[in-house]
Amino acid sequence: MTELLAIILLGFFLGMRHATDPDHVVAVTTIVSRERTMLHATVIGALWGLGHTLTILAVGSAIILFKLTIPPRLGLSMELSVGLMLILLGVLNLTGVLGRVIEWLTPGRAHSHFMFGRFMVHTHSEYGERGPLDSFSILGWTPKWWKQLGMFNILRPLIVGIVHGLAGSAAVALLVLTTISRPSWAVGYLLIFGLGTVAGMMLITAAIALPFAYSLQHFVRLNRGLAVASGFLSVAFGFFLCYQTGFVDGLFTGHPSWTPR
Repeated sequence: MTELLAIILLGFFLGMRHATDPDHVVAVTTIVSRERTMLHATVIGALWGLGHTLTILAVGSAIILFKLTIPPRLGLSMELSVGLMLILLGVLNLTGVLGRVIEWLTPGRAHSHFMFGRFMVHTHSEYGERGPLDSFSILGWTPKWWKQLGMFNILRPLIVGIVHGLAGSAAVALLVLTTISRPSWAVGYLLIFGLGTVAGMMLITAAIALPFAYSLQHFVRLNRGLAVASGFLSVAFGFFLCYQTGFVDGLFTGHPSWTPR
């Protein structure tokens, strides 16, 4: 019983620490840079953690239960996907495309105009106060937070979390294999680890969103500057990860060397 409790506590707190990895923090900073409330940012953090947990649990369980071995080139490719995702998030943020997509797909944005190159795009929503992706309901009732966030803002952190989970799943699973002998306990550890990641990311996104939300209400120019800075940071860190993975670790060369981390 004591050993099981130790595994639970260890998995949860290591999951919270895992949420503070630099690539994770950069990704969620870019995502929440345009959020108006800490509540929405916290929900986004939870969704990112959920997506991350789904990948960790799926890939990690396969490694533990079926003794799978991930080739170095595949492992490096999974890490490269994180760098590419950060670059994409940063570019979308810097160009304003992300904000325009959010404006079009978020509830309460029934009528909008925006520039796309030389053309003025004029949009009308056929869904009243709902966006085209906001028809989710449970027995005819739609949660308030779902209406306010919109489907796009819900799927985006979930998908980003899934991609980030690819890069870390092998390392977590291999760590578990070296410390926990029972496969069922090892899979349970992955679940607890994932819950810790969700909790940690919720705290991180709430803290990150605070200056963005405050500046948006009181210092609009400062808020724009912070959003632009987060976009540049995401692009720069994404290129750094791609270079590290592609050339230093050898994905694009003839001698790939991959150490799960």
